[in-house]
Amino acid sequence: MRATVIGLGLWVALVLAAALCAAPAEASVAVALSPLNGTPDASPQTQISFLGIPAGEISHVSVVGSHSGGHSGKLEAYASSPGASFLPSHPFTQGERVTASAVVGPAHHAQRVSTTFTVASLPDYRITVGKRTELSKAGLVQSFVSQPKLKPPSLFVRTNSPQATPGDLLFTPTHGYGQSGAMIAGSQGQLIWFHQAPAGNIDADLQVQSYHGQPVLTWWEGEVPQHLGVGFGRDEIYSTSYTPIATVSAGNGYQADLHELQLTPQGAAFITAYTLVDANLSSMGGSSHGILQDAILQEVDVKTGLVMFEWHAYGHVELNDSYSSPSAYDPGQPWDFFHMNSVSVDPWGDGNFIISSRNTWAAYEINHISGAVMWRLGGRHPSFKMGAGTGFAWQHDARWQPDHTLTIFDDGATPKEHSQSRAIRERINWAHHTAELVGRYVRTPPLLTGSQGNDQVLANGNSLVGWGEVPYITEFNPAGQILFEANFPAPGQSYRAYRFPWNAQPAEPPAAAVTASSGETATVYASWNGATDVSEWRVLGGPSATELTAIANAPATGFETAIPVSTTDPEFVVQALGVGGQVLGSSKPTVR
Repeated sequence: MRATVIGLGLWVALVLAAALCAAPAEASVAVALSPLNGTPDASPQTQISFLGIPAGEISHVSVVGSHSGGHSGKLEAYASSPGASFLPSHPFTQGERVTASAVVGPAHHAQRVSTTFTVASLPDYRITVGKRTELSKAGLVQSFVSQPKLKPPSLFVRTNSPQATPGDLLFTPTHGYGQSGAMIAGSQGQLIWFHQAPAGNIDADLQVQSYHGQPVLTWWEGEVPQHLGVGFGRDEIYSTSYTPIATVSAGNGYQADLHELQLTPQGAAFITAYTLVDANLSSMGGSSHGILQDAILQEVDVKTGLVMFEWHAYGHVELNDSYSSPSAYDPGQPWDFFHMNSVSVDPWGDGNFIISSRNTWAAYEINHISGAVMWRLGGRHPSFKMGAGTGFAWQHDARWQPDHTLTIFDDGATPKEHSQSRAIRERINWAHHTAELVGRYVRTPPLLTGSQGNDQVLANGNSLVGWGEVPYITEFNPAGQILFEANFPAPGQSYRAYRFPWNAQPAEPPAAAVTASSGETATVYASWNGATDVSEWRVLGGPSATELTAIANAPATGFETAIPVSTTDPEFVVQALGVGGQVLGSSKPTVR
């Protein structure tokens, strides 16, 4: 579908006038047009997004830059929701004002919608990524004979009550002992699956979500530059066989940030992104030629990669709402005034959503059509009277719950504002415009974390708390009692932690290795990275790969099972068996 730039000439005006005069009185067509009107720092590579109207009802697109002039381009439809993006044939000019408009709606109810935004001026700033040192110490790092390349950190289970919720633990260890990556572990601490992040990258936010009605693993992978505290990478969606289904990348010239990936039932994804722009920060005690680190939310159509909706903190939230200050930073470093770290869609189906801003100590309800801030919880200018215990600082993971309460991980540092971090639940009284504390989870002895963290409310009402910068995972019951706790070695950290039921059978075959002792004895090692249904291992041995017979069986024990055999056979294969004795997978032959 193609569209070219036109003006709203006499002919178009007459057609529209006739259509509008003939149409009965109806409400305006609700179209979310991005970049939103008034955006002060749109990307030079931005597309123009029309969300909420069928692509076939978008016509007469006009896109004009104050310096770059008219832009031709093409319309491409979304797969997950009604709408389309206009993709300009060439970028916009930094600093210019752009007006974009189109005629939308059915012929009997056509109307022109428009937006005017400013294109960002981009600073000359070099983003650098520091080298990460992989720490190693006996007992703190796991190793396996059959999977020698895997070196995940050890996980120590401290408390495991029978009342703890069934399910596996999902987290993303980094910055500590062993390799950085994405990790699934059982309730006893045993490794189930580990994905090593590529060199120089980290993984974050590993969780189970639903994509087109099927369970999937999702996580972020990329770089976290020095001084910025945010990510530049992409989001991955993998099947229950650990094969890639889709990669979610940010559009409009940005890269996906580590802080959020929320898939929608329709096949879209809410993600966060960050950009650096020139800004006058003198009113905040910074430089008149400062660098602002702006937080961006995008709704991306997973199948096509098109941006359906985009919201910028800059222009919607005042800089002086921040509790951080550019004067506290090196004048040459970007100032992160907002720091968006979660997105949660409203539970009542209106399409709006709430976002969490670490550096303004507030959560904001955002209108999904206009992008307007509808109300604020916490911060310098709350929309509600905040009841006792409802205040939070440097928080993460503001999340709507089915009962319309909000859960928040209240870090309380850094800098230190509270004596301990906590997971809290708050309820808004809409009639009286108040917020009250209805739940609070703290650990004894207390933990205080300066970044990251989350509170996952489980189906049975318990809460699984990941402590972020502090490498602990704790499950509380509604009374605040600890039912489960595990930790991995400090100084490791995990952005979030979750508990989910997970069943998977890898596409890759099992792994096998053999170590020979003396004479006829040997030990065969068997593992299958990510398999959840292996009950037993069978060892086949023989003089060659085509002449193998069963020589030993052993129950599966943990991630890797060591199986002693008594034979002079030089070649071996291991078979993973299910609970009924069926063969789930076979390794490649391995030689003594």
